[in-house]
Amino acid sequence: MPNWIKNYSGMIWLLTGIIAGSVAGLFLNKELIMGVLKPIGDIFLNLLFVAVIPLVFFAVSSAIANLHGTKKLSRIMFIMSAVFVGTVIIAALLTIAGVSLFPVHMDKVVTLIPEEGKKTALGDQITSIFTTDQLYQLLSRKNMLALIIFSLLVGFGTLQSGEKGTAFTGFLNSANEVFKNMFIIIMKPAPIGLGAYFAVQVATFGPSLFGTYGKTLGVGYAVSIFYYLVFYSIYAFIAGGISGIKRYWKNNIIPSATAVGTCSSIATIPANLDAAKKMGISDTIASIVVPLGGTLHKDGSSVSSILKMAVVFAMFGRGFDSAETIIIALGVTVLVSIVEGGIPNGGYVGELLFISVYGLPPQALPPAIIIGTLIDPVATLLNATGDTAAALLVNRFVEGRNWLTTANQTD
Repeated sequence: MPNWIKNYSGMIWLLTGIIAGSVAGLFLNKELIMGVLKPIGDIFLNLLFVAVIPLVFFAVSSAIANLHGTKKLSRIMFIMSAVFVGTVIIAALLTIAGVSLFPVHMDKVVTLIPEEGKKTALGDQITSIFTTDQLYQLLSRKNMLALIIFSLLVGFGTLQSGEKGTAFTGFLNSANEVFKNMFIIIMKPAPIGLGAYFAVQVATFGPSLFGTYGKTLGVGYAVSIFYYLVFYSIYAFIAGGISGIKRYWKNNIIPSATAVGTCSSIATIPANLDAAKKMGISDTIASIVVPLGGTLHKDGSSVSSILKMAVVFAMFGRGFDSAETIIIALGVTVLVSIVEGGIPNGGYVGELLFISVYGLPPQALPPAIIIGTLIDPVATLLNATGDTAAALLVNRFVEGRNWLTTANQTD
């Protein structure tokens, strides 16, 4: 029990802050809330917005700069990438279907004040999402996607520089550690900052806000459990038929328990590696797919990402049903699953990304953080156990349909 409490301590403190803020929002004078608690929440958000820019840059660029020795494994890497992206998109589409069948509504909505100026053409909008024409503009949270692309280019440039880029790689690695720890420090008072913000939300929206979160979480947990039981069985069937399903579920119990108990995809890697071996997955494929999947493959984060968008869109009275909105949501979700893995509290970076892409105000961040916190246990379950399901698929497409015969002979 002490270990369980330790693993979930961050979530427990966040929930404590949110509950305390909710009580304050219900019973305290609104002027007191706006005058005292709102500035506390705003300060916390401002620190997040400022810290996330260098954090993302150094995390992404250093990760790319440290890639070595993957050319021999190009086929495995290509298939693995396709499987990772494909399963993340499937999880996102299933969640979109869920929120379409059970849409999120709010009695009150926050009015978005449009910026003054003439309408921007679609081509210019696309250009502004992916790039900026001034380096300093990358330092704005509104250009998060452009920053990520720039970080990737810096990382690949460093990688291509070989020995001449060694010193710069060291700088990127060192800076990455510094800003990761700084972000951890900033997140220490998160229960206070989010609690203060939640007090403002409850005072503004009233008790109906709880119904909105409750319904969203109901949809999220239902979709996640359905995806876990049905789609991972489908992936295992594609990989090895009925025998593949039996192998997957027989050896997936310990990784599942580890994921829920630790609330960490990274902590589940050892259990996943052992399970992958027992499933008959090639040692080479398992040693590549499982560790990388712990960082880059996030089916649960995909579900969480769509839920956050649905809630935030409802808060601001925007529909989450147009083709353009859904296409952008899928693209952002894929990026979120890749970016957040190597960053402490990386889900917050993903939230900032979709807020930036959709042009939403800073007030959209706390509701997204709250949804991410509440759905984290089942999201971690999908994030972690999805890696062995992905490894089964990669094994099938790399080794051929007869891989299971070889595995049976070695059992």
